[in-house]
Amino acid sequence: MNDHSVDPAATAPVAARPVALPALPWRVPLDPAPWWAWALFVLPFVAVPLLNSWLWMGARDFLAVGLFTLIGASVVRVAGGVVLYKVEITQTALKARTSLLVRSLAWQDVDRIEVADGSVVLGSGPDENEINGISKDRTAEVAGVIEAAREAADGRAVRRSRPRPGIGVPLVLLYLVLAVGAFLIRWHII
Repeated sequence: MNDHSVDPAATAPVAARPVALPALPWRVPLDPAPWWAWALFVLPFVAVPLLNSWLWMGARDFLAVGLFTLIGASVVRVAGGVVLYKVEITQTALKARTSLLVRSLAWQDVDRIEVADGSVVLGSGPDENEINGISKDRTAEVAGVIEAAREAADGRAVRRSRPRPGIGVPLVLLYLVLAVGAFLIRWHII
């Protein structure tokens, strides 16, 4: 779920046709995550120790700083939640997993559901959460299931949760340990 402002002219409200609610939890059919998303996330774990042990010498420091900036930018981009890996519809909320966080949006917080260009937009007050990467020709079905789950949640107790760390958090911490540790070992500080 990405927080984006979507052009209201490009969105349409969900049609008021009844959709049978599948067994919950129901997994939103997403296109597979691109191979380069995980490659960008894994690359620093191999490259940083090698670069730290080889590049930090004399005139190559500027090259090393530039390469580490690019590597760090790729980690931040992927870790920031650009790619959705799993979106699940449950009885109480919509749960989305990115490479860094698992976010949840309670049905009682959803004011509107709109279908945009190949995505479904959930409105919660002034905020909008976009589910993109849905398999082709299934956007309307997903929006219908979301609407049915939201209607079925009326009268239930509200269960809100804060974003929680996903598998990406330990990987980012490992990246920091490898980057700093390789630098300290290279310069015989430890």
